[in-house]
Amino acid sequence: MRAYRLNHWQQPGFADVDEPAPAPGQVRVRVAGVGLCHSDLLFLEAAAGLLPYEVPFTLGHEIAGWVDVVGDGVAGPAAGTPVAVACMSPCWNCRWCRRGADNYCVENWRGRGFGRDGGLADYVVVGARELVPLGDLDPVAAAPLTDAGATSYHAVRRVQPKLHPDSTAVVIGVGGLGGFAVQWLRRLTPARVVAVEARPERADAARRLGAAEVVEAGEKLSKRLSEAVGADGADAVLDFVGIDATMRAALRVAAPTGSVAIVGQGFGSAEFRWGATAHDVDLFIPQGATIAELREVVDLAQGGRVEIDSELFGFDETPQAYQRLKAGTLDGRAVVTLP
Repeated sequence: MRAYRLNHWQQPGFADVDEPAPAPGQVRVRVAGVGLCHSDLLFLEAAAGLLPYEVPFTLGHEIAGWVDVVGDGVAGPAAGTPVAVACMSPCWNCRWCRRGADNYCVENWRGRGFGRDGGLADYVVVGARELVPLGDLDPVAAAPLTDAGATSYHAVRRVQPKLHPDSTAVVIGVGGLGGFAVQWLRRLTPARVVAVEARPERADAARRLGAAEVVEAGEKLSKRLSEAVGADGADAVLDFVGIDATMRAALRVAAPTGSVAIVGQGFGSAEFRWGATAHDVDLFIPQGATIAELREVVDLAQGGRVEIDSELFGFDETPQAYQRLKAGTLDGRAVVTLP
């Protein structure tokens, strides 16, 4: 079969590989669509020795499709069932997995599309426990739910207890993940949502998805965001950009006892010291989502109740889709469709 792989460090491209066969406890999935993620760019651009993976491997970790072949010992789902594939490949034995926190599994430093063969191919082999049936959802449309949808959901669930009818929540960056976050906040909390976005088309999307106000990114962001939020500050700030300016603004606008989540891999930094932020503010970096949370995301998305913003690309257009992702010109999530 044909696959889009990291053939050597900094040398991605198409290659012919053998079709995988499921081992006992595994399922082979015929891939329908694969969402592309900013973390993919890290893999594509990394020099040899920077990451703890061996090349080559097939890229793509936001995967959805149909069950194709069921391995020995697997009771279901049946062949032909549309499924979402969880991003992580948990061991199910470590203390995190035993607690139900499989997103923190000790094996999750490596997974499909990052160190193991991912979904940018006709087929991918998956542990049966890592599949979530999609019901009436189109697998092509649903692919971004597996990371963009689920990771943002995990972050919102983490801050949900702090959000009340008099609360404000801030979403910085309304791309693939941020667009979902605005929707989760509107569906799961009574908080007023303020978004920060640089591109006019995504600012319009933020309003359509439920943001009460949109602040333009750029110079003096901290001051303008503080004015939009108000004197009480924000009980939750979700930063899906993660550069110096957005991290500074996130910390400065947080209310006492609020939470700040740095979700975006912008590799920025900000000073965190006594007096730099309000008292009792929690600062955290979310780690993906549990498979249980992915099931909740799929349930919420059933029947078109969640808008999934995406641009579709044919398999041959995978390099161009990654170029658009790097340039920041996508309107939502890039999804590569397989023949």
